Amino acid sequence: MTFKASGVALPDLYEASIVELQDGLVKRHFTSVQLVKAYLNRIEEVNLKGPALHAVIETNPMALSQAAALDDERKGKGGRGPLHGIPLLLKDNIATLHEEGMNTTAGSYALLGSVVPRDAFAAAQLREAGAIFIGKSNLSEWSGMRGEWGRLKGQVPNGLSERGGQTFSPYYPNAHPSSSSSGSGVAMAIGLAAGSLGSDTHGSIVFPSSRNNIVGIKPTIGLVSRSGVIPISSHQDTVGPMCRSVTDAALLLNFMAGPDPRDEVTLRQPGLVPDYMKALDKNALKGARLGVPRSFIRNTKVIEETFNSSLDVFRALGAEIVDPADFPDTEELLTSKAEKRVLDVDFKVDLNKYLSELVDVPTGVKTLAALIEFSEKRADLNLPPPFYNDQSQFKQSEASQVDDAYFSALAEDFDLGRTRGIDATLAQFNLDAIILPTEHAPGPAAIAGYPLISVPLGFQPDDVELLPVTPSSVYTQAPGLPFGIAFMGTAYSEFKLIGYAYAFEQATHVRLQRKAYEDAIPRTQLTDIMSQL
Repeated sequence: MTFKASGVALPDLYEASIVELQDGLVKRHFTSVQLVKAYLNRIEEVNLKGPALHAVIETNPMALSQAAALDDERKGKGGRGPLHGIPLLLKDNIATLHEEGMNTTAGSYALLGSVVPRDAFAAAQLREAGAIFIGKSNLSEWSGMRGEWGRLKGQVPNGLSERGGQTFSPYYPNAHPSSSSSGSGVAMAIGLAAGSLGSDTHGSIVFPSSRNNIVGIKPTIGLVSRSGVIPISSHQDTVGPMCRSVTDAALLLNFMAGPDPRDEVTLRQPGLVPDYMKALDKNALKGARLGVPRSFIRNTKVIEETFNSSLDVFRALGAEIVDPADFPDTEELLTSKAEKRVLDVDFKVDLNKYLSELVDVPTGVKTLAALIEFSEKRADLNLPPPFYNDQSQFKQSEASQVDDAYFSALAEDFDLGRTRGIDATLAQFNLDAIILPTEHAPGPAAIAGYPLISVPLGFQPDDVELLPVTPSSVYTQAPGLPFGIAFMGTAYSEFKLIGYAYAFEQATHVRLQRKAYEDAIPRTQLTDIMSQL
């Protein structure tokens, strides 16, 4: 759908691509100020009012003045490139300049008012390219590391933070948004910004991308710097784009990727970062061999049936499907406790390092131990019952140690995820990539540090059972909830995976087969802003 102002067709902000928006800015059909106003109005409509999706924690008080400066710069000097004047959202664990007026808190009041030393590297790269950060998106508090993993009964749900409240998917009222980068996923689903960033340790980009019907890229560890990002694990954390299309995600990745002296692993990148926009080839799947590790797909009947049907799409696009192409270490991967031990230790070590480098923390929270004490003193104010009592993961991490068991667990992760996992499977079946329903994909890529891309695949049917049947703050299964398909490969195979994901996306166009529920769709369009005096 398009809208018209003064005879000019304007893009529908529910789905507008970065390329479309930049084209409109270049042709002066609208300004960045008007675009920022439109997105801020859209956030206002549905974030705390109406469906109260709680996708955005706070907006940038300087966004409009920054947009005006970029509009002036475009008039005087010309544009900087494809991101000049483009509004983005960042997950609230990605640092932005303190003087800009936004906080970086991982959803916690413990870091409210804290002063970061600088933009996170990924944010700085995008800012230099002309992007405008219009706000911070909500998340699972501390990226899900406060309470016991993944529990919903008496534990901290995903998408809930004390600053941002409970994020909901816009595809069914009170539906679970899935995983830590939930605010970024929800915001993209209904057009609250042109693009967004999330972070991923174990599914936190691809899960909410899948659940909210968007595209998410979890890059190889080392492709995108983590400096300035509130951490979980230096061995598994990464920052990646979450957008409405593969094209938009590839474009953001182009600007985010690259070496950063403050993140040593990025200095080991193999050569120059490729131009990921050149991977966007509708014929990319021709001749590709894709493997299906069938043993990972369990207990998801509708998703599995839709995934199985999609295999014919791949074949029609010229791909050869190897099914099954099971990992030689499937059962070990599914039962290993090594990842938990590694993350327990890494969270304590890496968070203490991050907190120690902050310029100022008004609450005095400069260590994980201090965070636990802070939360205990104000437990009744932190999160709604029954969640506020849960600091189980904090305490497990604080009690952990860097010892022989930790190093053994780290070696086990790399062996299971890389050597006998993804790399062994690719070699054994002579595969170019691995495909799975996103629901079952993150584990091996997470512990290996390898890339994963999720694109829309389908939706739960209207007659699916609403779960849980007992009263809950969120529904984990509901009619119309989206799900995705994931593309997995070896280290630094993003270019190839982006090509495959793009070819599938262009052949299927799943995203617009079903929109969010009516009340969750913001009404503000550019025409509304441009018609104002």
